[in-house]
Amino acid sequence: MAALVSTLAAMQWTTLVLLLGAVLLATALSVAVYRLFLHPLASVPGPPLAAVTRLYAFYFNIVKKGTFYLEIERLHEIYGPVVRIAPNEIHLSDPDNYDKIYAVGSKLYKDPVFYGVLDPSELPAMFATTSNEIHRRRRAPLEPFFSRRNVLTLEDVIQNKVERLCGLVENSVSRGEGVDLWAAFRAVSVDVITEYAFDDCWGQLEREDLGDWFSVVMVNSGIAMWFLQQWPFLLTLMDKMPQGLVKKMDPGMGDMLALQERTRKLVENVERDIKAGRKPRQRTIFHDLLDPEVAALNQRQVSIEEMAAEAYAMCAAAAETTGNAMTAATYHVVTNPKIYSKLREELLAMPVAFGDKLSYAELEKRSYLTGVVKEGLRLSYGVIGRLPRVLPQGGGIYNGYHLPEGTVVGMSSYMQHRNPSAFPNPNVFDPERWINIPPAAVAAQNKCLVPFSKGSRGCIGQNLAMCEMYVTLGTLFHRFGDLTAEDVGELVYMDYFNAFNPTDQNLRVFRKREKA
Repeated sequence: MAALVSTLAAMQWTTLVLLLGAVLLATALSVAVYRLFLHPLASVPGPPLAAVTRLYAFYFNIVKKGTFYLEIERLHEIYGPVVRIAPNEIHLSDPDNYDKIYAVGSKLYKDPVFYGVLDPSELPAMFATTSNEIHRRRRAPLEPFFSRRNVLTLEDVIQNKVERLCGLVENSVSRGEGVDLWAAFRAVSVDVITEYAFDDCWGQLEREDLGDWFSVVMVNSGIAMWFLQQWPFLLTLMDKMPQGLVKKMDPGMGDMLALQERTRKLVENVERDIKAGRKPRQRTIFHDLLDPEVAALNQRQVSIEEMAAEAYAMCAAAAETTGNAMTAATYHVVTNPKIYSKLREELLAMPVAFGDKLSYAELEKRSYLTGVVKEGLRLSYGVIGRLPRVLPQGGGIYNGYHLPEGTVVGMSSYMQHRNPSAFPNPNVFDPERWINIPPAAVAAQNKCLVPFSKGSRGCIGQNLAMCEMYVTLGTLFHRFGDLTAEDVGELVYMDYFNAFNPTDQNLRVFRKREKA
């Protein structure tokens, strides 16, 4: 009798499991059928699997190591300028659509699913803020610190870091050792922003590893971001766990939380200095923002939580994009003797003594250097992948497709910077494509060159990045005419929101050997 009861119970559990499995299968099939045939985006071309599940993007972002941006390019080659890349997301490639999405005053807002995991704090930084109105209010007090006028007053900080960089290069190449300029360029940017923001330079250029830990944190954070976009419930779960446990479970998220805590402490140190009446050595972003007198003048009180979020975002954003652009420019210069020679000729013709500081204002007048800077920006892409926005009420029309309200649309700098109509032979690093060209070509190039994005939500640090690039590259190639590096062909990137070179493509430069 007991055996019979046990058998019946087992059968009941088997039946329940089978029934549950059938329900789940039926649900999955119904969702797939709806998304493929009944969804408002069903008429938009694209791979069926991408229309059914976001796992399509997850596969390329995680399994294929940050290559979804390359898959998107392939899909456009197959399906045309409008492609459905996720159940509710469309990617566009036509440059005419860029201003529709990202222009000043655009009503499209940032996709909370995408940006929410970039900054999961209750009070996210300006960059990750979804609402355009809240973003405008949060950006307003920060914007003056990144104006061209203020950046010019900051130039001495940049010049000092570049002098340190040149000393590092001289010492390394004189000993016959190579120096990893990709890491060094990133270190320049981190040291500049931490000194300017907190009067507390992190000293990455002084470290033997040039602050390689920072890049590791950023890569791990990017990987964690792709995971959390696929399974956002994990973010809620992690938020309730002790940080030590989070770090054991997910080193990437743990490292990101540790970096957030470090930047928060810097903000708290600034607040403590202000209360104690201690003055910084120079004007800094957070000393001004947290100063009660300045806040009263601006009629805006800021909180430590808000400023901590901004501090983390500044440090995270400062390094990789500018460092990548300087790396791309330097790599192509030192591996192309013709470009190297022309750039040196222009720089050495400047009316300054060898070894003197070269000012940003004078360097940006040099047409060939400007071409080098722009090509470095073009072939490093800024944020290489898509920047998704949500269509507001009324939706929008793109290349003949009417997309309803709530649809996520986006474009990527990778495709804009490789548009052959604006940039013939787009894979070729050609500074002269920016020199003495017809107005129509200038307009086409400027339309497609978007390393800082555009509009109200474009990169706030653009002026600072341009100053760093001109001063760093101008000084480096004015001082050194005999650098070389291994030619690895076309630089490739992994997209973990910021773009990262694989470890075998780091730019290690050496001194050219004299011919016997």
